[in-house]
Amino acid sequence: MTSEAPTRAYRRLSVEERRSQLLDAALELFAHHAPEDVSLDDVAEAAGVSRPLVYRYFPGGKQQLYEAALRTAAEELEHCFDEPAEGPLTSRLAHALDRYLDFVDTHDTGFSALLQGGSVVETSRATAIVDGVRRAAADHILRHLEVAEPGLRLRMTVRMWITSVEAASLIWLDEGKQPDVGELRDWLVEQFVACLTATAGRDPQTAAVVRHALTVETPDGAAGALARRILPVVGDAAHLL
Repeated sequence: MTSEAPTRAYRRLSVEERRSQLLDAALELFAHHAPEDVSLDDVAEAAGVSRPLVYRYFPGGKQQLYEAALRTAAEELEHCFDEPAEGPLTSRLAHALDRYLDFVDTHDTGFSALLQGGSVVETSRATAIVDGVRRAAADHILRHLEVAEPGLRLRMTVRMWITSVEAASLIWLDEGKQPDVGELRDWLVEQFVACLTATAGRDPQTAAVVRHALTVETPDGAAGALARRILPVVGDAAHLL
């Protein structure tokens, strides 16, 4: 007597669905391993497909797959700073940093490899993708500052702060994710306020931005808390005035 084996429900994935499946598998691997330590066989195994199928979708091999995965990660990072223009500036930055630091936390090893460079798969295209994330973040922040034509000093201040956020994120990972992520977020927001204030002393445009931003801050917000901590420290420096 013969019996029929149960048939499994199977749905053929579309080209986009299959490509997304492979990118998701690659991103998961790149999140926990340096890119040079990930092979196409690893991606195929993680996605539950054959190696030739990976090559069918990414004929350029590992380099093409890495850059495609990097673009996907870059799009996610770019959206981190896309915050609605509502409420105090420091609150908006805090919400954006929550998303950014969550990405860093989730993709720790991959994030480090991405920003520190030196990977065997690093190329000028990969570098351009990373730089595009930085520029997109700067554009989002300048829109939050409501400046149509930011001058050199204001642009530099914003871009320097973005660089410091990246550096702090890498150091945070190297220090075993200490201090607490909430403290790191608040610290970075305060550094942005401090950087803007320092530039305001040299640049009238930035001074106007700071004055406007402070009008919507609240005493219990980040700017108020920073002022209460800083004023006692510099209060004894009246002789410098």
